[in-house]
Amino acid sequence: MNRHHYGLILAGGRGTRFWPRSRKRSAKQVLNVVGDRSLIQSTVDRLTPLISAERLWVLTNDHLRDIIVKQLPGVPRNQILAEPMQRNTAPAIGLAAQILHSLDPGAVMGVFPSDHVIGKIPQYRAVIRAAFKAAAGRHLVVVGIQPRWPETGYGYIEFPRGSAAGGASLAVRRFHEKPELAKAKRYLKAGNFFWNSGMFFWRCDVLLDQLRQHLPRTATVLASLPRFGSRAFAARLKQAFPLCDNISIDYAVLERAAGVHGIAAGDFGWNDVGSWNAVYELLERDSQGNSIALESIALDSHNNFVDARGKVVALIGVKDLIVVDTPDALLVAARDRAQQVGDIVKALEQRNRHDLL
Repeated sequence: MNRHHYGLILAGGRGTRFWPRSRKRSAKQVLNVVGDRSLIQSTVDRLTPLISAERLWVLTNDHLRDIIVKQLPGVPRNQILAEPMQRNTAPAIGLAAQILHSLDPGAVMGVFPSDHVIGKIPQYRAVIRAAFKAAAGRHLVVVGIQPRWPETGYGYIEFPRGSAAGGASLAVRRFHEKPELAKAKRYLKAGNFFWNSGMFFWRCDVLLDQLRQHLPRTATVLASLPRFGSRAFAARLKQAFPLCDNISIDYAVLERAAGVHGIAAGDFGWNDVGSWNAVYELLERDSQGNSIALESIALDSHNNFVDARGKVVALIGVKDLIVVDTPDALLVAARDRAQQVGDIVKALEQRNRHDLL
């Protein structure tokens, strides 16, 4: 372990596409949707051999902070922070960089989503080591994942032509938004377009310089905060943070900065678990393609995902369904419409059904 290496875990999302299990106070990242550990616990588990828990920081919200504190007893309580307001990733990451730089002028930070699944841990850790090494050279570094299919739900990183997966740090030519299918197929065939994993690495002083250049208002707000740990910090953060720009780190800095580098990573089993259908794809299934928790009876039923804990589930003549049962809500959806579950949450908000959010 390098004592100047730190990890920032972003855990402020609501996970609306995982309704009805994911709620404001029990969002996706604190659920054990795959395996016995929650997604954020698994994130910490795979990082701690590289970064000690004492150097991990978590940014979340008021609804989730208490449960995350309970789930992560090894992470110091005062390093699990609740944002006063969601302002996207640029202010969140900037806040962490500001704090870490004040505590350690040589700090190098890795930024990690809290809700991803990694299937090949040794390969993943090799990529993390390579990314930290590149970031120590004062580069802004993003991890790209070699695409396994023409995905239209991810942004892409374009590396120089002829680039191949490996551990070397490469210059990034440009970033691309989520493409249409035809373009995604071209990216896959070209070989030098990689999925944007949302994992970033940089020296904190370098990132703060970039914020001053490309996002000066937010940089000024963050620089005005008192020293972390002082009595005035929490109150001042509550007042100041809403004044920050509401923008992602990709738009604010990475797409504008010169000399951004990336790791063109091979397959380490990365999955952003973006929907119930993604969970289905990760789990074991029976001979009819069904993934059902606990006891079940499936007659002429195929390729269904059912999460109905504590109940016997019986299926007759259905296929390609998602069924998620909770004490106060039941979701039934076509698997190929799993991305629209978030629209249910919007509809509940419009109806003021806050009891179901």
